[in-house]
Amino acid sequence: MGTVKRGPARITLTAGLGLGVSAPVGALELPDFTELVRENSAAVVNISTRQEAPGQSAPEEMLPEGIEPQQGPPPASGLRPVSAPLDPLQTPDLEGSRPGPDPFGDDGQSLGSGFLISDDGVILTNHHVVARADEVIVRLSDGREHDADVVGSDERTDLAVVEIDTDDELPTVSVGSAEKLEVGEWVLAIGSPFGFEHSVTAGIVSAKGRSLPHGNYVPYIQTDVAINPGNSGGPLFNLEGDVVGVNSQIYSRTGGFMGLSFAIPIELAIDVAEQLQATGEVERGWLGVLIQDLTRDLAEGFGLERPRGALVSELLDHSPAAEAGIESGDVILEFDGEVVENSATLPPMVGRTSIGRTVELLILRDGEEKTLEVEVAELPGEDELAAPSDAVEGGGGSDLGLQVEPVDDTTRQQLELDDEGGVLITSVEEGPAADAGLQVGDVLVSFDRQPVHSAEDLNDGAAAADPGSTVPVLVIRDGHPSFLALQMP
Repeated sequence: MGTVKRGPARITLTAGLGLGVSAPVGALELPDFTELVRENSAAVVNISTRQEAPGQSAPEEMLPEGIEPQQGPPPASGLRPVSAPLDPLQTPDLEGSRPGPDPFGDDGQSLGSGFLISDDGVILTNHHVVARADEVIVRLSDGREHDADVVGSDERTDLAVVEIDTDDELPTVSVGSAEKLEVGEWVLAIGSPFGFEHSVTAGIVSAKGRSLPHGNYVPYIQTDVAINPGNSGGPLFNLEGDVVGVNSQIYSRTGGFMGLSFAIPIELAIDVAEQLQATGEVERGWLGVLIQDLTRDLAEGFGLERPRGALVSELLDHSPAAEAGIESGDVILEFDGEVVENSATLPPMVGRTSIGRTVELLILRDGEEKTLEVEVAELPGEDELAAPSDAVEGGGGSDLGLQVEPVDDTTRQQLELDDEGGVLITSVEEGPAADAGLQVGDVLVSFDRQPVHSAEDLNDGAAAADPGSTVPVLVIRDGHPSFLALQMP
């Protein structure tokens, strides 16, 4: 029978090999986090905010702009790489959520974490922790409280810098490297989940470079560290005691921890923090393309041996990409000499590129590699990023199991389509179209990389495709362009 021997810094498992005799057959050493926690806890702070508003803010009201609260299973549209609800790690303060009178009156109260990055009181946290706050209070590890000023906040990366006024020299964290993190490596979080200050949880790195909705400029670190509301903005440490990430998001259908936590890489966080301190805003490079991942079937349709690169589904008018000659259906394989493994890796590359710099793009077009030069521009504001979609005439596609018709003016206006191209799918029956994921209401814009203006164009494209081949089909659904892989009968 096996026995378990426990030591102060490790657990050793042994197994019996005979009567009265046991010998070790293997040892599993678990890390001792005590020194790490002892040395770094003082640099982690609790952040509470108050918003002058009638009634207490519900958790969903504190979501970053563009992230909608959802219930039940995620939609199965297939148009987004991650379509499940992502809850920012924020909740009303515990006191405010208890039954009975609200000790804070009618003020909305919220809670988060942060950590000191300079000894004069500069603190890094999440944007959604301090967004729309009328008052920010920082509580240090020794219990002292300070009113804090928001130096700057960046919604696109969900990062913010706040500052407290103090004459004391405060403890700070040591900044490490998320780039050097390896999947399977131990990491540790310190924060204030549900108001329980300086709670410590640990786990491993589950994946790197994750892409999340509305987080295109952040290659998230995925971990299984237990993160809950109130951990937002807190540090993620490696075993050397260096901060490698800022805890920001969780995947949850319940509002609590489900084993999927996401942190912002520290290199990106420090770069954003330095820009916010210098100018109060963040500059980002911009190409002006909408991109998606390639599935195995799409990769085959575009002539790739395996899924790789970022597939361009749409270009914005007058964007750097459009002026450089990039086309819808191009697959971007390299950006400025860096390999683009998937659509999640491209935006951070572009975002950190200096404005006005000319870089080379290696693309795949019609089965051949081609190099283009593009001058990176500054990312416009949200109000300037109205994306025009290619998207219209009527009848067939019956061999594929679908029927189409011209897009009328009302539908065109509702879908914000331009004046050319596309047919509206009115019926999808069992067959290749249904297998590919085409749906009634989709606007079919191109077939096998050729524009579709009418049912005749669609039928011509289907007739020209080789039987059994996989062709890329570009559709617009809910205002978003996306390629689907359709296997010809």
